[in-house]
Amino acid sequence: MELRHLRHFVALAEEEHFGRAAERVFVVQQALSNSIKNLEDEVGVPLVLRTTRRVQLTPAGQEFLIGARATLAQAAQTVERTRRAARGEIGRLTVGFVSGLAFGGLPEIVRSFRELYPNVSVDLHELTAQEQESALRGGQIDVGLLLLPVRDPGLESRPLWRQPLVAALPAGHPLGRKRRLRIGDLQDERFVFFPRHLRATYFDQVMRWCASAGYTPNVVQEAIEIPTLLSLVAAGLGVFLPIQFFERLSLPGVVYRPVEDAPLVDIVAAWRREEEGGGPIVRAFLGAAREALGGEVAE
Repeated sequence: MELRHLRHFVALAEEEHFGRAAERVFVVQQALSNSIKNLEDEVGVPLVLRTTRRVQLTPAGQEFLIGARATLAQAAQTVERTRRAARGEIGRLTVGFVSGLAFGGLPEIVRSFRELYPNVSVDLHELTAQEQESALRGGQIDVGLLLLPVRDPGLESRPLWRQPLVAALPAGHPLGRKRRLRIGDLQDERFVFFPRHLRATYFDQVMRWCASAGYTPNVVQEAIEIPTLLSLVAAGLGVFLPIQFFERLSLPGVVYRPVEDAPLVDIVAAWRREEEGGGPIVRAFLGAAREALGGEVAE
């Protein structure tokens, strides 16, 4: 039994005339008649009563009409859902993100994506960059949001956002009176920072930047989380060099100042190389990210 037979039957039931039904489904009348006859042969019972004036359904035909309409509607829904899935409009997306993005970038991206694709379920997992690469390889997440570089040759990546580093200073610090700083201004300061093994890319970039000004930062205290590090700044233990979007984390006792020639940090999306373009849902997610981040997307 083919869907076209069901379409022909429904058209005939609604038009009650072979000629009009044939025109409606764009076939000649004889082809429609043959289609109905084949359908009756397959079902094994008469479905229509043929008269010179009109076509009427038999009791069996009336029951068959209910099922035929339901089957056609289900088929249409299946086709539409398939097309929407191919466009990335339905399904499930599992996203990994480094903790810092919770304060800037991630909320905007997820909000934009959910508004554009409300039928895609989004699962979020806070993971380090190394954990994300492992989770991508193992299929535990579909896309990761992390900092460059992405070292795994089995992963593709695309820059989403580019942000400079800034100086976080204790409130009342003498350098806070300046509108802009130079990295050399911080050479005599004590620093608070991440342990290198947790943020190796970030750590090394800051160390190279300070080395270019002729000094190695005096790191007097380490902490794992951004809020903890900023709390240490507020307590006067040292200065910190976060990415600019952490300025959104307004904390009493902390002031932020831009630093001239600050290095730019790329936030990227990564996915498995074997999935061309990341798959339709990942492509939809990247599009939403570009829209959410606007002019701050890295070219």
